[in-house]
Amino acid sequence: MNSPHRRLNPLTNDWVLVSPQRTQRPWLGQVEKPQVETLPAYDPACYLCPSNERAGGVKNPPYETTFVFDNDYAALTPGGMDAPRDRSPLLRAEPTPGKCRVVCFHPRHDLTLPSMSLPEIETVIRTWATESNTLGSLDYINYVEIFENKGAAMGASNPHPHSQIWSSHHIPNEPAREFFAQEKYFLEHDDCLLCDYLRVEQERGERVVVANEHFTVVVPFWAVWPFEVLMLSNRHLGALAELSELEVSALADILKKITSRYDNLFQVPFPYSMGFHQTPTNGNAYPSHHFHAHYYPPLLRSAAVRKFMVGYELLAMPQRDLTPESAAERLRAQSDTREW
Repeated sequence: MNSPHRRLNPLTNDWVLVSPQRTQRPWLGQVEKPQVETLPAYDPACYLCPSNERAGGVKNPPYETTFVFDNDYAALTPGGMDAPRDRSPLLRAEPTPGKCRVVCFHPRHDLTLPSMSLPEIETVIRTWATESNTLGSLDYINYVEIFENKGAAMGASNPHPHSQIWSSHHIPNEPAREFFAQEKYFLEHDDCLLCDYLRVEQERGERVVVANEHFTVVVPFWAVWPFEVLMLSNRHLGALAELSELEVSALADILKKITSRYDNLFQVPFPYSMGFHQTPTNGNAYPSHHFHAHYYPPLLRSAAVRKFMVGYELLAMPQRDLTPESAAERLRAQSDTREW
């Protein structure tokens, strides 16, 4: 497809405009010089490093593996039971209690997932699963969102390798939209939407970036961001807690491989926002939901050119020039291990 067309995202029922012919246009827009910073193994000014003091005077323990603590500036709080009240149905608000945690991946300040060992990444995955269960068991929590913002371009306030966990009474917008679409597909087809989609991608192969026995990473047919990927479990399951030990090892392998390919693409620590979509923890069954993760990176033509959602994309619909098939081909060409 070399002419303009639009593609449907069946998880959200949103369309994306694809304009391959625009890749030939000259670029006179903003160019940012890549900033490759050499970080120390320990930073005395870092509030996430072992034994350092965080906001409010709390001191981190001298941790040697993953370290988890309550976010000092939490967006959700257990006592969040009050909300503005107004008689107008157009000014609706409701209380939404929750709890936010921070997961430090490693005591070293200068490591990221591609530079960590597989056993170290497995420890991070087990920590995510344990925290999901612990938070999900709270009577006021119905959904647990695990996400990682990597790089200042994605709003990361600290380069120390870490992720966040926001658990909430409500099911957030994006997972809720996906649950609705998957449930509708399940009722209509008596099968899982993402299981069927995975089979199509495995048969075609053109958008598959990397895979192992238990997980597959694709640039989705409906991708909005230039090098966006979707990670899918090959087995139908709903949450991190359902992973077998073999699947934990396989997930560590796939996370290291995709983040290494990202870093190798433009020879910089590749920024992204990543998040897992798991089943809610409200006690209901969700047989239609398939465990997956989204990676949304902002880089476009190089480490110095970013993708911005502006103009038509903000006011009408998302648009991309580089086709998902071309993006997948470029990512496939990268090494599974970081090379610089």
